[in-house]
Amino acid sequence: MKPPTSSDCPFHADADGTAPALQLHPAGCWPPGPPSGLTGWSLLRRMARDLPGALAEWRRDYGGLVHLRIWPEHQIVVSEPQFVRELLVNHHDALVRWERGIEVFSQLHGRSVLIAEGEPWRSRRHALQPSFSPKAVQSFVPAISAAAAKAFLQWRTGDASWPIESSMTSLAMDVIVRMMFSSEIDEDARTAERAVHDTAVAGNAEMYWPASWPDWMPWKRAKRQALDVLNRLIDRHIQARLILAPATWPKDLLSQLLALHREDPAAWPLKTVRDECMTAFLAGHETAAATLTWWAWCMAANPQAQAAARQEIQTVLQGRTPTAHDLPSLAYLTQTLQETLRLYPAAPVLLTRRSLRAVTLGAWQLPARTMFTVPVQLMHHDPRWFPDPHAFRPERFGTDAPGFPRGAFMPFGTGPRVCLGQHLAMTEMTIIAAMFLQRFAVTVPDGMTAPRPVFNITLRPDRPLHLKLSTAAVK
Repeated sequence: MKPPTSSDCPFHADADGTAPALQLHPAGCWPPGPPSGLTGWSLLRRMARDLPGALAEWRRDYGGLVHLRIWPEHQIVVSEPQFVRELLVNHHDALVRWERGIEVFSQLHGRSVLIAEGEPWRSRRHALQPSFSPKAVQSFVPAISAAAAKAFLQWRTGDASWPIESSMTSLAMDVIVRMMFSSEIDEDARTAERAVHDTAVAGNAEMYWPASWPDWMPWKRAKRQALDVLNRLIDRHIQARLILAPATWPKDLLSQLLALHREDPAAWPLKTVRDECMTAFLAGHETAAATLTWWAWCMAANPQAQAAARQEIQTVLQGRTPTAHDLPSLAYLTQTLQETLRLYPAAPVLLTRRSLRAVTLGAWQLPARTMFTVPVQLMHHDPRWFPDPHAFRPERFGTDAPGFPRGAFMPFGTGPRVCLGQHLAMTEMTIIAAMFLQRFAVTVPDGMTAPRPVFNITLRPDRPLHLKLSTAAVK
């Protein structure tokens, strides 16, 4: 990714270039924010209806630090890049993830690295990191390209309304199943796709309630069925692997997790292996699927960018399948993916944090137990750093483009909790995007309006995305 060119404070400096002395607000003072009324629960209802819209409105009216008083909590929405990095990098050891969010996520993820805190998180992260390093990710490229080649053979050109979102999701699922289990997604792909959607919708809704109704309640049937589908998918692969002699295990993510289990069963019980598999499956395909869906829309809606990316691919690859060594040469294609991630980050709002001790951000002294929300998409749409922010302009990420502050673009988060699979996601998306444009041209169907982004844990179109698919012209 193109690095930003400045980490300076985005605010004013004195005439000699030095920052003025900072006058701290007294402890107990809060940044400005919308009126909360008696309880502030009206703010919560506003967020439940349209979280991105509410955060954008409050950012416009109150600035880069917004105070929400939602009884019994004090919540700060942080959207200034300088303060976001200060919070997530400098104060990372003072933060834990919001308890209610973790409670909801743990219903599916168990106690995986996504959920863990403190020493359990550090030890898990350290053990898993080598499997997701840039060098390790290169070994997954053949599996990615094989899954894409198989899927694209089944995609029909000449279809005026091809289900691009569902097709990209199935492909991303196949990729992660190959990398994790040395297997292929079966005919249950549609069922798994529906299950992921249902759990995301249910989880997002439950975030806005202090507690969840038991899953055996009649109206939660869809969630129960979805959890059962996903649990059976993961358990089936683990049990099939355990039947085999360890010497015959393939070299994939599941084998690496089971090796940790054999080395230290106390630290890595089978339940932990299962939890990490679930997180890898869900996070490993959803980010890629959502981003590739939006990327396909951006390509269809911006034919000149699509043509430029295809020309680069044809020049670099000359019709052959891309390898890991080709990726640095596909600079413009990478920029189209970066610009898609800017417009439609898969995680548009980071999971809320809570401070364990007092934290100072700028002039504000914020006490322990303050909650912090970081709206990534809102920061990506800030016109100070990205002029005409809703326009698709891949050149923003060119080497000669103006820089932006560190923290202004962070689709995978930042700090020690940065997404473990960020290198894998970028590699997977670039390989699939290149192979897609080698084969297909994509256009917007007649009469179709732009899809509206909807936030359900990740960002997806408000209706299943269909685009017109045709055979790419080879020059």
